[in-house]
Amino acid sequence: MPRLTDARKELRRTQIAEAALRCFARNGLARTSIADIIAESGLSAGSIYAHYRDKADLVRATAREVLARRADALGEYAAEQPPPGPDELLDRLVAAIDPAAARVGVQTWSEATTDPVVRDVVTDMTDRMRAMLHDCVTAWLIEVEHHDPAGAREHAAPIAHRVMALYQAELLYAALRSPTGSTEPTGPTEPDQAAESTESTEETPS
Repeated sequence: MPRLTDARKELRRTQIAEAALRCFARNGLARTSIADIIAESGLSAGSIYAHYRDKADLVRATAREVLARRADALGEYAAEQPPPGPDELLDRLVAAIDPAAARVGVQTWSEATTDPVVRDVVTDMTDRMRAMLHDCVTAWLIEVEHHDPAGAREHAAPIAHRVMALYQAELLYAALRSPTGSTEPTGPTEPDQAAESTESTEETPS
C-alpha cells in the first residue's frame, strides 16, 4: 500500500480532527468514544490510530484547532490598514463564533483544569490571542489615536485584557445558549453593551 505524503498525512489528520470536533460538540468529550469518531470520519480504526494515539490525543488536537482559528483571524485583523479599534475587534470575534466550536472550546477549558497537556495548549493559545489583541490595539492607538509607541503599548495592555475577557464570556454564552445540533455561527448578542465595556477601558489614561 503506498505511503501517504506529508501533505496527505496533514489532510488526513485534519479530517480526523474535524470529525472528532463534530462528535465532541454533539455528544460532549466524556461521552464520545473512538468508535464514534471512526464512524463520523468514515475511516478505519487503523487509520485513526496511525495519526492519533488515543482519545486524549484527539482532544488536544481539537483544542489546538479551535483556538488556532481565532488566532489566525486576529493575525489578519492586525495586518489591516487602518487597524480596527477594540470595539470592532470584539464585534468581529463575536460575530464569527461557531456554537459547535464554542461548546468544544468551553469543554477544553474544563479538561485543562485536570490535564496538564491540555492546560499547556489552552494557556499557550490564549496567551497568543491576547498578544495579538495587544498588537492590534497598539497599532490602533498609534495609527488612529496618535499615541506615542511606548505609551500605546502600555495603554493597550488593559484594553486587550478586557476584550479577551469579553470574548471568552461570549464564547461561554454561545456554548450554553445553542442547541447541541446547531452549527450555524452566531453574531454579537448585545454589541452595544460590549462596546460600552471596552470604551470605558479605552478612556483610562496611560
